[in-house]
Amino acid sequence: MAKYSLFGRHDPTRLMEAESVVVIGLGRFGSALALELMRAGTEVLGIDGDEEVVQAHNRLLTHVVRADSTKEATLRELSVPDFSSVVVAIGGDIQANILTASLLLKLGIANIWAKAVSDPHGEILTQLGVQHVIYPEKDMGKRVAHLVRGAMQDYVEIGENFAIVKTTPPAAVLGRPLAETKVRATYGVTVTAFHRPGAGWSYTSVDTVLLEGDVILVAGQSERVEAFSLLR
Repeated sequence: MAKYSLFGRHDPTRLMEAESVVVIGLGRFGSALALELMRAGTEVLGIDGDEEVVQAHNRLLTHVVRADSTKEATLRELSVPDFSSVVVAIGGDIQANILTASLLLKLGIANIWAKAVSDPHGEILTQLGVQHVIYPEKDMGKRVAHLVRGAMQDYVEIGENFAIVKTTPPAAVLGRPLAETKVRATYGVTVTAFHRPGAGWSYTSVDTVLLEGDVILVAGQSERVEAFSLLR
């Protein structure tokens, strides 16, 4: 039997419910992900090979285990095959990352997310059959690059050449119903929602009149939404 240490607050059998996720690797990315899942009400089994890391997450996650995720027997003993979703967040050891992902595929995990630290690493994970390969550092770098060079408050790339940005409305669209501003025809973007101080967020309609001080969400092709955010 593999040796591991387990800390937790609830019955381990509850972790096999639908709203539960295994996060393997509790470095900066894995820890932030696991804690955010906990805040959203998802039960989390965290796995890491470092005893200090495990101790640091005691009582923060539903369960946290010190274990070697590259051992199939260990994954079985922890009932990992019973989970519907597993995130491989190991970043410092590419070999361990790939081997863990390979074992999860072998165990028939339905929904695997794996962190890649480079394009070649991501290609290997994809070739193995991992459906969801994520590049946290690369994606964050691209996102910050867009924020730095524009007037956007936030930038989210939805897919290839399509994004949603959070920005302030330019003077050309203030004080008139959106239908009259012809934003989509003129700028090739769509204003989907707006935030007004003291009123919160609301969906836009053709009758929405944007005011100075409002914040808007704009959707469209990446270059167009970025150009729209630069208008003043």
